[in-house]
Amino acid sequence: MVQKYQSPVRVYKHPFEMVMAAYEKRFPTCPQIPVFVGSEVLSEVTGEDGSLHIIERSCKLNVDAPRLLKKIAGVEYVYFVQKNTLNWKDRTLLIEAHNETFASRVTVIERCSYSVHPENEDWTCFEQSASLDIKSFFGFENTVEKIAMKQYTANIKRGKEVIEYYLNELIAEGITEIPRWVPPEKRALSKPAIVPCALPIPIIPTGAAAEMRNKRTDKLDADYIERYLGQLTPMQESCLIRLRQWLQETHKGKIPKDEHILRFLRARDFNVDKAREMLCQSLTWRKQYQVDYILETWRPPAFLQEYYAGGWHFHDSEGRPLYILRLGQMDTKGLVKALGEEALLRHVLSINEEGQKRCEENTKIFGRPITSWTCLVDLEGLNMRHLWRPGVKALLRIIEVVEANYPETLGRLLIVRAPRVFPVLWTLVSPFINDNTRQKFLVYSGNNYQGVGGLVDYIDKEIIPDFLGGGCMCTVPEGGLVPKSLYQTEEALENSDHIKLWTETIYQSAHVFKGAPHEIVIEILEGSSVITWDFDILKGDLVFNIFHSKRSPQNSKKDPSASTPGVNNVQLIEKSWVLGVDYSMVESPLMCREGESIQGSHITRWPGLYILQWKVNGPAPVSGPALPRVDDVLASLQVSSHKCKVMYYTEVLASEDFRGSMTSLESCHSGFSQLSGGTTSSSQSQSSSLVSR
Repeated sequence: MVQKYQSPVRVYKHPFEMVMAAYEKRFPTCPQIPVFVGSEVLSEVTGEDGSLHIIERSCKLNVDAPRLLKKIAGVEYVYFVQKNTLNWKDRTLLIEAHNETFASRVTVIERCSYSVHPENEDWTCFEQSASLDIKSFFGFENTVEKIAMKQYTANIKRGKEVIEYYLNELIAEGITEIPRWVPPEKRALSKPAIVPCALPIPIIPTGAAAEMRNKRTDKLDADYIERYLGQLTPMQESCLIRLRQWLQETHKGKIPKDEHILRFLRARDFNVDKAREMLCQSLTWRKQYQVDYILETWRPPAFLQEYYAGGWHFHDSEGRPLYILRLGQMDTKGLVKALGEEALLRHVLSINEEGQKRCEENTKIFGRPITSWTCLVDLEGLNMRHLWRPGVKALLRIIEVVEANYPETLGRLLIVRAPRVFPVLWTLVSPFINDNTRQKFLVYSGNNYQGVGGLVDYIDKEIIPDFLGGGCMCTVPEGGLVPKSLYQTEEALENSDHIKLWTETIYQSAHVFKGAPHEIVIEILEGSSVITWDFDILKGDLVFNIFHSKRSPQNSKKDPSASTPGVNNVQLIEKSWVLGVDYSMVESPLMCREGESIQGSHITRWPGLYILQWKVNGPAPVSGPALPRVDDVLASLQVSSHKCKVMYYTEVLASEDFRGSMTSLESCHSGFSQLSGGTTSSSQSQSSSLVSR
């Protein structure tokens, strides 16, 4: 594999001629760079007017490698050939170097350049690029690569310091200015100019000087990186520049900000190929769903400001924006049903977009790079109802989207007042959070977040919110139960004007009419599987049944009213079917009243087809021919009092998964916990449903 390096633009706040004089002091030896033992001039050419000076040297390096490796290689020193092209007229220096030792086994190519700063002619810019390709090296290819990269990056860091050292030495000698080169015909009219000798340095071809200046605005300055992006190693700087250059050359859309590119590199441990793949997928996602405009287009419903218990609250002790989430006070089930997964995800994305803006603002305010934020999560009030399965599933999907598109934005997560149920939630959520993010989590149970070692270590005392014992008034909403009157049907959510971020939803909704139940079929491949359900009766009173069918339903019959937009009603049990012969009831009918939330499960006894049915409350089914169906009750379907609505979610779990997750899926509105003891017997069919009013 070829290793590559590209430096940012390093700026010396000295004229080009002074920098060249300092650079010349590095030869023939440089004590400040111990690996550089010495050099010998191979050839030297000077132009007729003195503006061009080309010198070629053989450089001797004492590579710090294990003694055994040197003995195997049969060399003590490594030699490089360095060609420097100095153009005094254009004020540029190009250095091109390649290895002479082991040239058939290893290829090292380096190019460096010095040129005048495009915005200040009294400053000098330096750039450097290199590549390393180890074809073979006595079976020690990986070792040699690591040694070479380690020494190269160490010398990169030392390079600027060496030039600064010799510049200070020149100034101490009284040399503070060196006249620029002038054509011979003009020298007679001016004072004699002291022109320094040609210096060995890496640079781009002489004719490219103008092109270099034109492209300078697209390049990253080392001082800019340190000021706005933070301390990076030379190789990390190189990865950032290479990925940025690739985007400039190939990406047709808006180029992401440097701090955004850097986040993706951090998320992939500065593996450029992996970071590029992740970033490109994210850019495609942002364009497809218009995420760049979400702060301008997203208008959260008014009730969300009251029931979504989260908001921004000043900053932590390091200047990171601070987001507070009172998760224990939030009605996650109510928010999913009233807002929908699409809108809930959109709201979370808007929070992440706002967080990035606040990071940029705080970078300017505090004068140091701030590229992530801190999240303070208060879990007081968290209980088993927060582990409602569809809500957890929606949470996991949101985490998946955020992890893929906003990597490395979370600087620290402080979790306080964690109750006993927290480990269960953590077990469910943690597999979806990458290792880098998990290392940023700090969890406090009870009141141990107070005092030394607690929040005061990360948040200034005067900023700790009042509900956590601090003195700062916090305006984050307190949350609470979302009224069921705000719940929306699937049709209403589907008819939203927003571009869909998810292609499927957790919940479905249906209309049920007198004489026209709504039915869904579930195929079970293995006995002892578990069918789980969660539904809300939005209108009317219903009876819920579950059947095992010996026959496969034909084409689904839809109620004629289904032609009305937004109406979903499917019937599967044929008119000719006989209860007890063609299909059988496996659970007692469950009476459900308007406004009730039902959660339950059924452990299947046999494989095959199971039909879940919601029907208008009426006489219980009896043996014999099925009751008259659609054709017999057309007239009654138009009576609005016989129209009911249900919003439902179903899922099939393997029995071993169900037993292992009973505790984690238990809810205060759920009968799951009552089943856990009965799941040990696969020969019995058991179920449990519990109603919350």
